[in-house]
Amino acid sequence: QVQLVESGGGLVQAGGSLRLSCAASGSIFSINVMEWYRQAPGEQRELVADVDSGGSTNYADSVKGRFTISKDNAKNTVYLQMNSLKPEDTAVYYCRITGRRFSYSTSSSSYWGQGTQVTVSS
Repeated sequence: QVQLVESGGGLVQAGGSLRLSCAASGSIFSINVMEWYRQAPGEQRELVADVDSGGSTNYADSVKGRFTISKDNAKNTVYLQMNSLKPEDTAVYYCRITGRRFSYSTSSSSYWGQGTQVTVSS
């Protein structure tokens, strides 16, 4: 069983910084992509940033230049460094990891974290 444990959320003033972590426990043979999503109250879940197995990254326009996604392959951990936070960044942040569970797996599976609350006060 693969479980994702997130940490690092909290309350911060506008302009401040937070660093989110998401660690995967359990065996996973290979990871294709690691992603961060967020969902604000009454809104749909949206993709914030992703990093693929080769290290290529993508960001939502709303966070470009402020957020940085990174990963530690040895620890199966993905991070999201969030700087210059704004009240509109307030949301529950979720990580998702997609990959092959076993070497003989013929398809990839996705696993979600439980979410961590980020609140930015003005």
